[in-house]
Order: sequence, then structure tokens, then C-alpha cells
Amino acid sequence: MTNASYPTPLVALSAVVLDFETTGLDARSARAVQIGAVHIADGRIAGDAKLDRLIDPGIPIPPETTAIHGITDAAVKGAPCFAELLPEIEAFVGDAIVIGHTIGYDLSVMKREYELANRVWRQPRALNVPTLARLAAPTLAHHSIDHLCNWLNVPKTGRHTALGDAETTARLFLALIPLLRERGIRTLAEAESASHRLAEAEARATGGLLPSPGVPVSPQEPRPLARIDSFPYRHRVRDVMSAPPVFADPQASVRDGIRLLLEKKVSSVYIRNGSGEHGIATERDMLRAIDELGEAAFAIPLEEIMRKPLQSVPEDAFVYRAIGRLDRMGFRHLGVHDARGEIVGALTTRNLLRHRAAAAIMLGDEVDSATSTAALGAAWAKLALMARSLVAEDVDPRTVSAVISSEIRDLTRRAAELAEAKLAAQGRGPPPCSYAVLVLGSAGRGESLLAADQDNAIVYEKGVEGGPEDLWFEALGIEMCQILHEVGVPLCKGGVMASNRAWRMSLADWMATIDGWVRRQRPEDLLNIDIFYDGIAAHGEAALGETVWNHAYDRGHRAPDFLKLLTEVARQRSPAFTLFGNIRIDEKGRIDLKKAGLMPIFTSARVLSIRHDVRARSTPDRLEGVAARGIGSEQEIGEIVDAHRTILGAMLSQQLADAEEGAPLSPRVNPDRLGKAGKRQLGKALGKVDAVIDLVGEGRF
Repeated sequence: MTNASYPTPLVALSAVVLDFETTGLDARSARAVQIGAVHIADGRIAGDAKLDRLIDPGIPIPPETTAIHGITDAAVKGAPCFAELLPEIEAFVGDAIVIGHTIGYDLSVMKREYELANRVWRQPRALNVPTLARLAAPTLAHHSIDHLCNWLNVPKTGRHTALGDAETTARLFLALIPLLRERGIRTLAEAESASHRLAEAEARATGGLLPSPGVPVSPQEPRPLARIDSFPYRHRVRDVMSAPPVFADPQASVRDGIRLLLEKKVSSVYIRNGSGEHGIATERDMLRAIDELGEAAFAIPLEEIMRKPLQSVPEDAFVYRAIGRLDRMGFRHLGVHDARGEIVGALTTRNLLRHRAAAAIMLGDEVDSATSTAALGAAWAKLALMARSLVAEDVDPRTVSAVISSEIRDLTRRAAELAEAKLAAQGRGPPPCSYAVLVLGSAGRGESLLAADQDNAIVYEKGVEGGPEDLWFEALGIEMCQILHEVGVPLCKGGVMASNRAWRMSLADWMATIDGWVRRQRPEDLLNIDIFYDGIAAHGEAALGETVWNHAYDRGHRAPDFLKLLTEVARQRSPAFTLFGNIRIDEKGRIDLKKAGLMPIFTSARVLSIRHDVRARSTPDRLEGVAARGIGSEQEIGEIVDAHRTILGAMLSQQLADAEEGAPLSPRVNPDRLGKAGKRQLGKALGKVDAVIDLVGEGRF
């Protein structure tokens, strides 16, 4: 079991819950007489991974402690001493996060046993369940195992036995996770940081010293890859695929297929059978048929030996995604499809080797292969480490944010798939009609950072509010959003989620709603349609999402009054500088870079794209698109795009540092941490915001 990383959601934490029964309550003199431990993985107790051992303490067990746990001198006679059990204990615990009830006591006992055995003690990262309970419910009066079990309705088993208390403590920890989540404590780092802050507050309140609860103040974080091959994160599949794809007639023979491979110098051909289903026949498939059937194989139609359904990846997916898919499935070939689902290229391991893409992949295909919320959370936790590695390799912050956005979209898609499966298991059947899940806002623009929350919507082919279709998609939206919430993408405070009726409609209702937004032009309408222009389909029938998105552009582009109001909104910004030209910071030494810099840029770019009918989603693409139509000079647009990159980079760097420290993620940045040169560059970038606001003004159209 490997040590968890700081962004790991508690729901996905792999940990060991342990408990000791001892000869007394004073950790300075107590000896262990029994150890019990269980593994937690994928949000549940691993039933087949338990440790339960009696230990000979080498001293008499006092009667008063025997009265508590029932372990006598006779019971431990002949049992191994702690030193003899160390190999088994270390193999079981490994470098896992350790969880316990009053874990500081258990670790203190363990440390003393190590010292008596003349072994080197390395304190593990640990979480204390009573501390987590105080964080989840500050007004809770008592935190004993019995009181916590009664409060959380958790069953008790084997009280005052090491294994029984470890199992009960594990159940308590799992029951606390959703309560902690509602308190904004989602990850391992956040739990560690909040635990330490609570200990500090209690120490100050009592005038005492900070206790040592067994949780290291500055835990050693496993370092990311020293060097990561950033090529798979910088390039899309379309950059490395072979195109156009080679198709063969389904009735063509294996002999014809071999001739086609030689003629086109490819290693596979695609086949579309009579029902429209795609498949693939590789050189290995043809050789295997010949090996099995001999001469007769040459006359067999390719349709009979093709593998189906064809596994494919989107052409705009990052290369690391394709590598992960090939690795997970053990394939050497993948199809490449466009937004309409049409096969537009071929990808092989040969393509990837030609473009030097290595296997330094941290996320790979783990999101796609996740079968539970916990597994999805474990995959999502790697995103911050991947981002940190890419930043260390000086990858453009816009590329890093595009990778993060891609993962949010894939995470949303997988959450929708898991939600579909859950509805089917409940007997609610498959989707009643075709639909698309849209990701809105920054993830739709490809500009998300680590502090993203949920912005999503559903458009379904037909149905009315309250009808059977709407009720099914309501259930889907609720389940999908809850999965995302548990994984680590918080619920949207503004309610922009498919679980709400306002963001879940039929295609006809969406068209009418957009018409109303443009026509009424109320403040809330402007806010709603603003974010909708950034939307992109993450799951389902992409054409439905594109239809709605294009309708929004059609209506907005032809509505001068609507555009005028959007322009006024875009021209608003929070002041970035003081009267003396310094970056304006708050009492904590930070500036909200979203309000002071990022939002004016992406909002202005969005308005310009609607005004001039530039149908793009990302801010740079929108700005470059309007520049191509003669709006602003090439230099001016280039400087604004550079400012966008600088501001994104400052926010990303701060969020990576905050995530590691367990601090809440936000757009607020401490400029001083950027150094003199970085702070100067940020100030210059913020100064360019006036240029984009001026560009979007009435006089510049």
C-alpha cells in the first residue's frame, strides 16, 4: 500500500486503522498486549485484510487493565513479543495513512516498543477520529467510541478488543466523511491541516503547549515524478494520429485485407458493417485466422474476424489519455473519432513511439476505468500531482488548465455513466431518450484550475417538465452531481447543476429558455446565458449540445440590446491597483485574481465572440478570432492573451501550494510568493485588463 498524496479525497483514502490493548494508560510505561488493524480501501473496510495478534509484553498485566480488556498473563504466555511481530506489522501497515481513536496514544505506545526493540521509529501520517468528529460537529460534547457510535448510528463489535475497536473505529471514520465534506474538509491535506489548527486553538485556549497527536505538522509528501514527459500533456490525439483512416468493405476477404494493409502500409483496417457498427481487423487478427484455418482463412469476409465494438478516443483528447486507454486494455490500436462520432484517424503504439510519448502518465485511463465513487476519487486525486509536475516542467499554464478541464469533463462523463448504472440497478431502466450532459463555465472553455466547482446541465431530446423523461433525468442529475460532490468537485453554490430543473430541459425547452434570456435581459438571465456560451457536451449525444450552443450564438449575435447589456457587464471589474500603483491586496495579503483580472478578460472575449459571431470556446481562440476580423491590433490581442496566461499561472501556482497545505482553494493569490520578477509580471498583466475592457467598449465595435 502506497502513501496517499495530499489531494486524495477522504472517500478514496487507502489507510490502516489500528488499535492497541496495553498494560496501562500511561504511554510512557505501557506495553502492548494486543494489536488489531484493518485496511480501508475504496470507501469501505477490506474484509480480507485484518491483523489480530496477542503480544507478550514481558511484564505482568495489572488486574485493573485485565478487567477492561480481559487479557491475562496466561493468555499472552507463549505469544510472540513485539519485536518478533514487527515484520508482520510493518508489512501490514506499510507506508499507509494510519487512523485510530486517540491515535496519539497508540502511536506513542508503538514508538516505545520500537525503541525497546532497538528499531528505528518513523512516525506515520495519521488521522485521529475524535479530532475529526470535533471538526464535523463542533458542539458534540463527548467523543468516546461508545458516544460516537450512538451519535452516528454505527454498530459496535468486540469492544475493548484491539481488532473489534479497530473495526469500529474504521466504521466511524467512514461515517464521518460526508459530515466532514459538508464542512469543507474533503482531502487528506485538508483533514490534516484542520486537525492541526484545532489542536493549536485548543492549546491557546488552555494556555498549554501544542500537543503531539500523532499527526505530523508538515508531513513528507511523496514527490511527483522528478521529470515527466510533458509531450502527452501538450499534444492532442489529432497531432499524432494517422489520417485518413483506411476502411475496408465488410464483405472483402482476408486476402483482400492483407493486400490493403500492404498497399496502404498500415497495420489495421476499419470496417463498418451493415448495422453501422464499427470494428477493426488488424494484421494480427488476419494472421491468427490463417494460423487457425489455414488456406480457407483467405476467403473469409473481414466482417467475420473483425473485433467490435471499436475502441476509440476523441481527436481532441490529450495524448496521455490514449496512452492510458491502450495500457489499460492491452491494445496496440485505437480508432479516433470526431465530435459526431465519425472515425477520422487511427492511433497505434507506433504513432506514440514516433512522437516519443513515454509511459510517464499519472492519470492515464483511471477515470474511465473507475467502477465506484471511491475509485473515481482516487483517480481525481492525481490531478494536482500531475499539474504540479507539469508546472515544474515549465508547461504553459493554459495547457495545464486545458488538461484540468479535460479531466473535469471526463470525470463528469464517468459520473453520468455510473449514475446511469445505478438507475438501471434500481429498476428504472435505460435513458428514455437521447441526451447530452453539458459542462459549462471554465471547464467548458478549457480554462479550469484546481478550485473548480460543478457547472453542468442536461439537454434531452424530448419531454416536458414533470413528464416521465424529465423525472428520469432528474434522478440522473441528482445522482451524477452527488457523485461529483463526493469525489471532490463541490456542488455549485449558485445551483448551476443538472440536479436542478433550471439546468435540465428538453431541446425544445432549452431553445425557448435561451430565447427568453435574450429577450428579457434581466440580470439573472444575463448570468445564466453568459455561462451557457462556454458549454460543451461531455457525455451522450454531442449534437444536442451543439444545437443548443449554436442557437444561443444565433440569437445573441442578432440582438443589439442584449449585446449592449453584456458589454456593460463585461466592463465591470474589481480594482487591481492602489492609488500609488501597487497591487491591491486584502488584510491577508491576497488579491482575487478572478475578479480583478481573469473574469474581465474571459467575459470580454466571450462578448466579442458573440458580437462578431466567432464560434469558439477558449478565451485565446475567441480573442484571436475577433482579431482575424480586424478588431484590435495583432500586438494588442497578443498582449491580452499573454496577460491571460500570466494570471492563470499565478492562480495555478497559488492553488497548488494551498492544496498541499490543506488550505481552501480559491482565486485569491499572494503576489509576494511570486518573487519580485513574478510580481512585476503579474502587475503588468493586470494592467492589460483595461485594454480588453476598452476593446469590448461600444466605440471599438
